[in-house]
Amino acid sequence: MPRFKLPPAIDWFIVGLIAAVILATFAPCEGEGAVIFGFITNAAIALLFFLHGAKLSRQAIFDGIGNWRLHLTVLASSFVMFPLIGLALRAGLGHWVSAPMLDGLLFLCLLPSTVQSSIAFTSIAHGNVPAAVCSASASNVLGMFVTPVLVGFLLVSELGQNAGGGGVSLGAVGGILLQLLAPFILGHLSRPLTATWINRHKPIVNVVDRGSILLVVYTAFSAAVVEGLWHRLSVGDLIVVTLLDGAVLFFALFATTIGARRLGFNRQDEIAIVFCGSKKSLASGVPMAGVLFPAATVGPMIVPLMIFHQMQLMVCAVLARRYAQGGPGAEQALKPAPLSVSRSGS
Repeated sequence: MPRFKLPPAIDWFIVGLIAAVILATFAPCEGEGAVIFGFITNAAIALLFFLHGAKLSRQAIFDGIGNWRLHLTVLASSFVMFPLIGLALRAGLGHWVSAPMLDGLLFLCLLPSTVQSSIAFTSIAHGNVPAAVCSASASNVLGMFVTPVLVGFLLVSELGQNAGGGGVSLGAVGGILLQLLAPFILGHLSRPLTATWINRHKPIVNVVDRGSILLVVYTAFSAAVVEGLWHRLSVGDLIVVTLLDGAVLFFALFATTIGARRLGFNRQDEIAIVFCGSKKSLASGVPMAGVLFPAATVGPMIVPLMIFHQMQLMVCAVLARRYAQGGPGAEQALKPAPLSVSRSGS
């Protein structure tokens, strides 16, 4: 019997995310179960970031660290351009889009870049991989400090009025450093002992990577469902946030492409800037939301991020193939191709 295969742009992780939301909707963990799941989830997140640190090659960092103009461009995209987009959306659409969705979009815009997919797409597109490793890793590590600060200044004060929360406390920042950064550093320091094992057992590492995120999504949505999430969000909200996610992604792709060219970067550097500067990390964002926000608000806060995650994978997969074939940048490559050459982008 032939094996069932999902379309190329979708994988079982996306199916798992949807299943976690459905399970949380109909069988949320609460009471003692929520406490137990909380402990398990925290341990899984610590293990996840330990493995992220262990996978990060120090040689790749040294190879790419000299391209400081590229790194500053990526960081400016992640922590300046994106936050301005999020603030503009919240200011301009406050009367037409629900507050939880706008808050979630702004939170999405305050997050660091991804690591694995940014590097993978840069490699597929024949871009500057060492620079992508350095930029994506720097964005992710700095995001553990920068994102809580940005959330405190731009988002949490308003959430506090609506959800009984407060500003970002030193305890919340310390929680992020303890739960995310400390395991990451320990993992990286363990490379002499763990790198060979990790390279030989990548499927196991991937299971831990994705399984920990699924646990966080389930526990976050369980808490939100218990607090009445689906009474506050409508189908219309989900449609609107999907359209807004798409608009944010396309703007980021165009802006990073045009910006890289105006700043005089070559094609390989442009590719690294586009793929590192236009993405947002689900692996970092979901745990951060759990630390920074009240439990009742975490579910709606990560809805835009979950949608954006799948969207960026689908769009960047097409764009990477176009780059690899010697095609143009994002401002042209995302236009529909003729049917005779579009089979690989389906």
